[in-house]
Amino acid sequence: MSSVINIKSGEIHQGGAPVLQDVNVDIKSQEFVYLIGKTGMGKSSLLKALYGELGLSKGEGEVAGFNLNALRRKDIPSLRRNIGIIFQDFQLLTDRSVLRNLMFVMGASGWKDKKLMETRAKEVLQLVGVESKINAMPFALSGGEQQRVSIARALLNRPKIILADEPTGNLDPETSEEIMRLLIAVAKEEKTAILMATHDMTMVVKYPGRVLRVENKTISEVNTLSSPGSLSTLQAN
Repeated sequence: MSSVINIKSGEIHQGGAPVLQDVNVDIKSQEFVYLIGKTGMGKSSLLKALYGELGLSKGEGEVAGFNLNALRRKDIPSLRRNIGIIFQDFQLLTDRSVLRNLMFVMGASGWKDKKLMETRAKEVLQLVGVESKINAMPFALSGGEQQRVSIARALLNRPKIILADEPTGNLDPETSEEIMRLLIAVAKEEKTAILMATHDMTMVVKYPGRVLRVENKTISEVNTLSSPGSLSTLQAN
């Protein structure tokens, strides 16, 4: 399978100081990968670099076919059309309905045909199980429903990779499990890879995938989830 994310000897700065150094990450098409680590260690900084909000200060990087080293400001919208992004706090526009939220994103990413836009909006809402909420306002939805809508939004442009930043962080345990099962199912259905930053080690163990850990300003692969005591070790970090 081809790589949808490939970073070699990468370095990411924020506020003039290196947050991550010597980053080597390769994620293939349709892989499900967790990104774990303490708060403030650089998980969100890596995701921001992948969707063009932060630059790659050193090394080489490619995401969804885009060269991060050659990325210009005018290229960022094109990059983001090939990436789905899911946030912990949903980030839905509160002044418009679910449908209008999705239409806004499609309009901003180059869609023109209103009929095609509505058709795609209905498709992704059906895929995540909230098609009945198409005309609802975000404030009328539960947290789980809002996150389902944000997953639908991330799928609109049939992305090669979804970047999920603590997608279950604001949800209760039962709803978190629903969202995890949904993410895994839609990734398979839409043939997209997922990189999910999370603190929720229960989900990491219950829904296995590759695990990358951020610590000491770099990223390493974790291969010990199935060994005795590994969960408690990971949770401590």
